[in-house]
Amino acid sequence: MTRKVTSLANPTVKAARALHMRKAREETGRFLAEGLKIVTEAVELGRAPRILLYSAEAATHPLLRRAVAETEAAGGEAIEVSHDILGKVSRRENPQTVVAVLDQAFAPLTSLVPTAASCWVALEAVRDPGNLGTIVRTADAAGCGGVILVGDCCDPHSVEAVRATMGSIFATPIARATTAEFLAWREVWPGSVVGTLLTATTDFRSAAYARPSLILMGNEQAGLTPTLAAACDVAVKIPMRGRADSLNLAVATGIMIYAATT
Repeated sequence: MTRKVTSLANPTVKAARALHMRKAREETGRFLAEGLKIVTEAVELGRAPRILLYSAEAATHPLLRRAVAETEAAGGEAIEVSHDILGKVSRRENPQTVVAVLDQAFAPLTSLVPTAASCWVALEAVRDPGNLGTIVRTADAAGCGGVILVGDCCDPHSVEAVRATMGSIFATPIARATTAEFLAWREVWPGSVVGTLLTATTDFRSAAYARPSLILMGNEQAGLTPTLAAACDVAVKIPMRGRADSLNLAVATGIMIYAATT
């Protein structure tokens, strides 16, 4: 049964607030998702929340009622909380009316089937959670098979990254791999492995992409390391026509995804 909580000292509320810290997420295997839209995406894809916090104003919404029912049916807990608690849990002055705690889910690298989609994305040492979340959302929108995080990447389950996915984190498989694991997996890739490199001479629009295409993008500041650059069999450039000498990583990845899928 749902219950009401008004105290910030409540253990469940404190546990939810702690998930802003990566250490707490790693120890519990859980993460925070904000907003009824994102929670609805989770529920529709079979990812019922472990804990569902919501305000009284959202209580009668049909989508929230479904989320409450799915949460409780899966053994989770639905709790009506005050606006102040939602603000503290989300760390926002104008919080969403719904915040959920969910279990993390990574796809094993070996479970990915390259031929299941025409395009996949691999990111090496991406640092910005907003970029990562936006790339996951773009990959989902373009029908990519999934996103592989190579090396020391930021946490895809941070609040900022999850927020930027707009719910696509539940629809897009995300795998993690060391550089060695990725290189071994890449050896049997049946299509093109495509990277954007400063040394490339081929325009991204004129390159030959053999499907399935694996778009390999590097760190925001340094780009691909020499080791990962050497793993690309197609190297391309995105021309800069103005004074800016580079693009935001999420923007560049989006351009490459659609170049490889159209």
